[in-house]
Amino acid sequence: MAAVSPPPVSAPSAPSTPPRPSAPPPRPRTGEVRDAGTVRRDSVDADRWTARGTVKVTGDVNVGAAQLEGKVSVGGKLTAGAFRCRGALEVEGPVDVAGTFHSTGGLRAASTLHALEADLRGELQVIGAVSVDRALTVHGSLSAPSLAVGSLALEGEAHIPGDVTGTSVSAHFTHDSVLWTIRAQSVALRAKIPNLVEKVLGRPMAVTVRRVEADTVDLEGVDVKFVRSPKITLGRDAHITEFEGTIVRRHPSSRVGFESRSPRPYGLWR
Repeated sequence: MAAVSPPPVSAPSAPSTPPRPSAPPPRPRTGEVRDAGTVRRDSVDADRWTARGTVKVTGDVNVGAAQLEGKVSVGGKLTAGAFRCRGALEVEGPVDVAGTFHSTGGLRAASTLHALEADLRGELQVIGAVSVDRALTVHGSLSAPSLAVGSLALEGEAHIPGDVTGTSVSAHFTHDSVLWTIRAQSVALRAKIPNLVEKVLGRPMAVTVRRVEADTVDLEGVDVKFVRSPKITLGRDAHITEFEGTIVRRHPSSRVGFESRSPRPYGLWR
């Protein structure tokens, strides 16, 4: 009688990896914190935070709504539903505002900044990327590595070495500014045009943009290295070095093409 081979033995299956526990839901913000004078706190966690004076928070801030006036510094992350500050605000961690962010007086953020909407006034310095889902309004001086916005309306000066992206970008420059690349559906860039006395006695203001790409581009008093758009309008004293598209309107004082510029010799005024 032929020997019967035993049935093959299947290798035991490896134990399944237990599922990771889900992160606990965020703790609901409750209560109200009121600060006045000179105050130092480890953290702020409340539904509402009001302060007037000099406040230093060494850790995180997590509030539903904040109404601050004075000098405020946050050593950690700032998270808020709505945030309004009048005075000097300094944040070492990321800033994340689910609603509207108002800042008047001065802002320094050492990390990223995100808000649904933002109205920023004064001297503004953001070390990380700035993203605003809807409208960003700036009155003053803005320095940031990049901007991603729904729309941008700027009055003042800007220094942005990265990309600016959005649906619409509108800027009126009143001081020297440098931007790298702007991509939007519509772009309107205007610089303050010096009068005759300012041209003779002072150094003309310089606004330089490396690249602009949009459906419509409107320029006045600015210098753009490259423009790509089917509709380009060159206003007074606008200059573009290269372009792809169509110039639909052009002021007689505008220029197109490479320009070699050198400092004006001393004593030469015209």
